[in-house]
Amino acid sequence: MTYVVTENCIRCKYTDCVEVCPVDCFHEGPNFLVIDPDECIDCTLCVPECPVNAIFAEDDVPDEMKNYTALNAELAKAWPVITERKPAPPDAAEWEDKPDKLKYLER
Repeated sequence: MTYVVTENCIRCKYTDCVEVCPVDCFHEGPNFLVIDPDECIDCTLCVPECPVNAIFAEDDVPDEMKNYTALNAELAKAWPVITERKPAPPDAAEWEDKPDKLKYLER
């Protein structure tokens, strides 16, 4: 099992989670983070660090967000690893808990 970053991260992109990851499995895109399923060791450390509750265990991903499991795997291959916390986008708080954000994902 792995952990999966889901929709609530889009346009929020808080990076608190990356600092606690012992295996550097987070990858950064323009407005979203993903977890590399081949690197994740299921330690759970990132889950409580996410201020918008965007990270789930693969088995617990809500049904309407199951597509994020494959999306994380795909984008982790293309995006660079991120290991240090960065400032959130200036409008991150405005995007918290907004529905249907997949259309705003920048690749």
